[in-house]
Amino acid sequence: MKEQVEKALEKIRPALQADGGDVELVDVTENGVVQVRLRGACAGCPMATLTLKNGIERRLREEIPEIKSVEAV
Repeated sequence: MKEQVEKALEKIRPALQADGGDVELVDVTENGVVQVRLRGACAGCPMATLTLKNGIERRLREEIPEIKSVEAV
């Protein structure tokens, strides 16, 4: 599943990078929780939680239904 998540994140990255940010995959747990690290402008952005849940998590769950949630670490 980790490879699937990485491929899906590659599709999301350009939008984050356009705003000076990025996302790094840290781990995918056995329970289907994706752990990511927001980088660049995303790391300190007040909208980071919104980006994480409504952007990254939504897109990953559309492509990989087994994913339960996405968390920033």
